[in-house]
Amino acid sequence: ILTHLFMVIVLKDTLEKRGALGQIKARIRAEIFNALDDQSEPRPPLSHENFLINELIREYLEYNKYKYAASVLSAESGQPEVPLDRQFLTKELNIAEDANGKSVPLLYGIISHFLHHGKEESTQNNLPKVSLLNYPKQNLGKPPTERNQKGR
Repeated sequence: ILTHLFMVIVLKDTLEKRGALGQIKARIRAEIFNALDDQSEPRPPLSHENFLINELIREYLEYNKYKYAASVLSAESGQPEVPLDRQFLTKELNIAEDANGKSVPLLYGIISHFLHHGKEESTQNNLPKVSLLNYPKQNLGKPPTERNQKGR
């Protein structure tokens, strides 16, 4: 019995160190949510604003490899499975991207714009500019998943 218990403890520790245990727990939560989701109750229609916000959040989640959180967001919100085209999002949100900013989620640029510019600049109709000011270093150079605009 002690050998079995020791193996379980070592296995759990190994999975935690690799980051796999968190992913397994997230996957289980996502599967439980999908199983319990009541498909008979219709969701309220998404407003244009909520649709865009959900897309920004989904892009952020996928970029940071929170794929199960992204799948739960999509399932719960009723977002289409195919993400919106990034160029469509930048046009809809009036965001000007520099060449480097295209490798990170739009949310980083939006947050950076408001953190690094004064309130007076933000109220003068300046467009948020996506740039590589202070993004997580471990993710730089890893472009977001390719997006397409099928059926739109």
